[in-house]
Amino acid sequence: MILQALYDYYQRKPELPREGFESREIPFVIEVSKTGSVVQIEDTRSLDGKKKRAKNYLLPQAAKKSVNVAANILWGNAEYVLGLPDEKKLADRKGKGKEGDYGDRLKEMHAAFVDAVKALPERVQADEGVRAVLKFFDNTKPADLQRFGEVWEEIRSTNPNMTFRLQGDLELVCQRPSVSDAMTEAESAQDGDGICLITGKATQIERLHPAIKGVWGAQTSGANVVSFNLPSFTSWGKKQGSNAPVGEKAAFAYTTAVNCLLARDSKQRIQVGDASTVFWADQPSSLEDQFADLFAEPPKDDPDRAVRALKALYQAPRHGVAPVDDDQTRFFVLGLSPNAARIAIRFWHVGTVAALAKTIQQHFVDIEIDRPPYEKPCLSVFRLLVATAVQNKSDNIPPNLGGELMQAILSGQRYPASLLQNAVRRIRAEREVTYPRAAILKAYLNRQNRTIQMSHEKEIAVALDLSNRNSGYRLGCLFAVLEKAQEEANPGLNATIRDRFYGSASATPVTVFPTLMKLKNHHLAKLQNPGRKVSFERLIGQIMEEVNDFPAHMSLGDQGRFAIGYYHQRQALFAKTTANQQGE
Repeated sequence: MILQALYDYYQRKPELPREGFESREIPFVIEVSKTGSVVQIEDTRSLDGKKKRAKNYLLPQAAKKSVNVAANILWGNAEYVLGLPDEKKLADRKGKGKEGDYGDRLKEMHAAFVDAVKALPERVQADEGVRAVLKFFDNTKPADLQRFGEVWEEIRSTNPNMTFRLQGDLELVCQRPSVSDAMTEAESAQDGDGICLITGKATQIERLHPAIKGVWGAQTSGANVVSFNLPSFTSWGKKQGSNAPVGEKAAFAYTTAVNCLLARDSKQRIQVGDASTVFWADQPSSLEDQFADLFAEPPKDDPDRAVRALKALYQAPRHGVAPVDDDQTRFFVLGLSPNAARIAIRFWHVGTVAALAKTIQQHFVDIEIDRPPYEKPCLSVFRLLVATAVQNKSDNIPPNLGGELMQAILSGQRYPASLLQNAVRRIRAEREVTYPRAAILKAYLNRQNRTIQMSHEKEIAVALDLSNRNSGYRLGCLFAVLEKAQEEANPGLNATIRDRFYGSASATPVTVFPTLMKLKNHHLAKLQNPGRKVSFERLIGQIMEEVNDFPAHMSLGDQGRFAIGYYHQRQALFAKTTANQQGE
C-alpha cells in the first residue's frame, strides 16, 4: 500500500527525475576543454543561512554500493573521479596499519570510474563532451590541479561529489543528449524475470532498491525500507529483493518520489519527534500546502503562518471549497524513522481530505486553552512534544511518542497515555505548568472522556470554569489563589508554596492543604489593602463551596485536572491584575 501510493505520486509528478536519473547536490564541477585540459573548477555552493549548500543537478542514477567498488556514470566523489585519497579514511587506515590496502582500493575505485565511461556505447564515446573527459583521464594527474588553490584544498579535505562540464556548455557532460538517451535505453532494454508487486506486470525485479535519503538520524548515504541482506530474512531460497519482488522501474519510481518528498527544501515534510514525516494526496489539494504550516514550527520571519493556515481550514466549510468538501481525494501521511541500516515505518495514515480536515480541526479545538498574550495561538507538534521532554530538549523526546501523537491527531482517536504521563511528570519535576503542558492535559482528558461511555466528567473549558465540580480542578484553582496571596503578602519572595508543595498538593492533597489553609490566614493578615483581603476570602470561599474534603490520593487524570485548574486560575488572576493596572 505504501509503495503503491508513492509509485502513483511519481506518476502524478512529471517534473520528477525520469527513470535512470536522480537529483543530487554537486559541490564542484570540473570544466574541461575539447582537448581535455582543465579550464576551471567551479564551486557551485552558495550560502544558505550559515552553511554553504551545493547546487542540485539531474544525474545518472547512482550505482548500488555496499562494500564493493561500484562507479557512477560521469560523476562521483573525489576518490572515484580523481583517485584522490579521503584524508579522514587515510588517517584512520594509517592508525590501523592498513594504508597499503587503502591505496590499492583507491586505484581500483578510480579505474572503475574510468572503465564505466569507456564502457558506454561507441556512439556515446563519440560525443565531444565524453571524448573530452576521456582525454582528461589520459592527460591530467591530481597534482596538476593544485593550481586551483583553496578549491583544491577543500576537495582534498572533504572528498566531495564532482562531475564534468565541457567548456562553453550550460549542461553537464552527463546531461548531454547522447548520454541521456543511452541511459534511458539501458533502463528499458532489460527482460522481465518476475511479477512486480506494485504494477502486477512481468518485469526485471530490483535486487537492491535505491537508497532513501533525508530521513533524520539515518545514514547520510541513505537506507532502505525494503532490504534483505541476511539468510534469516529470506525464504524459499530467494535472494535479496526477490523476497519482495518489485520491478526496477517501480523501485526507482517510489524511491524517487519519497526522496523528493524528503528533500531539505520540500514543503511536504515535517519532523515529528524522531519521525521524518511526509505527506501527499492523490491529486493536487490545498491541504498539501497547508499541512506543514499547521503542524510544523513556524519560521521566525513569519510567526503567523500557522494561524493563517488554520484560519483557511476553518473557513473552508463556509465557502464550500476544498479541503472540507473533498470526499474523494485520498491523503497520505508517512512517518519514517532510522533503524540501524534500514528505515522503519513509524506511522502510516490514509484517509480522505475531508475526513482529515475534520480531525485536524478537532485537534486544534482540543488543545485550545487560555494563554498569555505573548504566546502563539497555534501550538506545533514539536512544541507539544518538547513540553513533555526532560529539560525541554528535543533529544529527550521519547522515541515512540511523536508517531503515536501524530497518529492520534490524524485518526481522531485518543491521544497516547504516555502524553499525559510525561506532561504530569515534567510539571511535578519542574513545578511549572506551561501553556503547552496545560494544552496537552486539556486535550488528552477531554478526548478521553468522549471515548468513555457513561462518563459524567465535565469537559474542561478553554478558560477558568468554576462550575467544574471536579475536586482536582478546584483544588488546583485553590492552590493558585493561595500562592497569589503569598506573593502579594511577601513581595520579592524567591520561593513560593508552588516550589515547596506542588508535588504533594497535586498527588496527596490531605497531607498539604490543611497546612496551606493555616498559612493563608497569616498571609492575608499581612495585606495592607483590606479590599484585597476581602477579594481573596470571597474567591477562596467560592472555590471551597464544592470541596467537601481533601482527598488522600488523586489519580493521574485528576492530577492533570489539578494542573489545569492551577493554570486557569493563574491566567485569570494575571488578566484581572493587568486590567486593574490599566484602569489605574
